[in-house]
Amino acid sequence: MKTRVTELLGVEQPIIQGGMAWVAEHHLAAAVSEAGGLGLIGGANAPGEAVRAEIRKAKELTNKPIGVNVMLLSPHAEDVAKVVVEEGIKVVTTGAGNPEKYMEMWKAAGIKVIPVVASVALAKRMERYGADAVVAEGCESGGHIGEQTTITLVPQVVDAVSIPVIAAGGIGDGRGIAAAFMLGAEAVQIGTRFVVAKESIVHDNYKQRIIKAKDIDSAVTGRTHGHPVRCLRNQMTREYVRLEQEGKSFEELEYMTLGTLRKAVQEGDITNGTVMAGQIAGMIYKEQSCKEMIDEMMEQAERLLGR
Repeated sequence: MKTRVTELLGVEQPIIQGGMAWVAEHHLAAAVSEAGGLGLIGGANAPGEAVRAEIRKAKELTNKPIGVNVMLLSPHAEDVAKVVVEEGIKVVTTGAGNPEKYMEMWKAAGIKVIPVVASVALAKRMERYGADAVVAEGCESGGHIGEQTTITLVPQVVDAVSIPVIAAGGIGDGRGIAAAFMLGAEAVQIGTRFVVAKESIVHDNYKQRIIKAKDIDSAVTGRTHGHPVRCLRNQMTREYVRLEQEGKSFEELEYMTLGTLRKAVQEGDITNGTVMAGQIAGMIYKEQSCKEMIDEMMEQAERLLGR
């Protein structure tokens, strides 16, 4: 399926893998790219040299394009911004901030810059700063979220900018992809479904928690402090919400969650760890290879779109 996004990224399928912290490492990124999508390495809070190592390992596994997600709030963001240039990365997505200060350097290096946005205002601003496309991410997604749903955000962003729009949040099968295209998107970004991919290094406890999740198993913490995060309900989310209702400060609550995502992803602690996942978790039933996932989703989407 050819769109402005597949042309821009040099990929076969209009699917980007989300740059999820502790999850989006070289095995998963390379597998998604090999399957025809665009795999991303999640910079998260990692130092520049750690991201460089991940990029090099991914390039040993695939010669297809891979991208890097730069988390702009990271204390290492500046180093990571330089590393992507030095390592010849051609696509960067950005989150948690404004990439304006790195735009000139990235554009000079021929990098395609795709910020993740949760509002029309930010999408328009990113287009003015020279973004090549935007990911319009609805609150159905896992991790840090905005307030708008995907179905309302995507068409409004499509109407507001002339650059291509990639839809994210609540998309995990061909029906979601077809719906995103009907809303005007030209590609989708998928996170939660790829967490359970065979190539994903996530602990099996985490994968099974997603596979067994029901439609109502998603919870949002941090709303009262303006930092909402979507994950699956467990002891940690219940305790967090209780303390939030008691009026604990943002700093106290933030301290409580330090290291809990790593604990869930790497150690499999799905009771006290943070199991980030989108609302789509209730529709994910099995572990598959990235290629099986992408082929299945695209076949369904193309059938629904009458292609």
